[in-house]
Amino acid sequence: MPVHDWTTVEAGVFHDFHHLWITSVRRALNAGILPPGYYAMADQVAGPGNPDVLAHQKQSPSVLAPHAALKSTGAEVAARVRFHDRAPAKRRVARKPKRVAVRHKTNDRVVALVEIVSPNNKSSRSAIRSFTEKLVLFIEDGIHILVMDLFPPGTRDPQGVHPLIWAPFHDTPFSLPADKPLTLAAYAAGPTPEAFIDPVAVGDTLPDMPLFLTPDEYVNVPLEATYVSAWAEVPDRWREVLEPPQVTLLRPCAK
Repeated sequence: MPVHDWTTVEAGVFHDFHHLWITSVRRALNAGILPPGYYAMADQVAGPGNPDVLAHQKQSPSVLAPHAALKSTGAEVAARVRFHDRAPAKRRVARKPKRVAVRHKTNDRVVALVEIVSPNNKSSRSAIRSFTEKLVLFIEDGIHILVMDLFPPGTRDPQGVHPLIWAPFHDTPFSLPADKPLTLAAYAAGPTPEAFIDPVAVGDTLPDMPLFLTPDEYVNVPLEATYVSAWAEVPDRWREVLEPPQVTLLRPCAK
């Protein structure tokens, strides 16, 4: 299914779809994509300004599931995306105290988050700064991130959200392709964080994207299948706006 142009509807319409998609991703992850010991839940992480275990949860490769255990259950070790960058070294970022949270049954710790960007996240300079700084802190705390941004760049994110998230780790030049202005980005947290970016456009079929469970291994999230599942529950009123019926022009009969 081609990605829809969500800029043509009010923010509340996408907000409703956002929750449907989150639910669809959560269901897919728990239906056999995640290896044994991992599970996904929705709305388990507080936002900025709210107390949350993630604000103090520090993880390292030594407390994550052994790589061999993941390999035996189908997790992959090499993400296939268009852009890939590795930070030169881990740097601390200045701290400032609804998504899918993937946890491991050992202490039920969060190991990864799936975040869908909403119009509110880009509604003001302070909103986008708060949103991206929050993701930076999660990565700094060892939480792997998958971000889906189906809204085109604006004055506050001229090259999308990725450069804003990635700059504290590795301030490398990045430009979205002119014909692919939407951003799918996976971040592997660890001593040397890595970013995996796959730009897309309205009308594209969404690719699978990696969701890292350790700094080295990931599972593929079926974005297309989960998007289609969520779309099936969008009210007809807005399906008609986002997918207007095509008008067939009839040629006049020859006399």
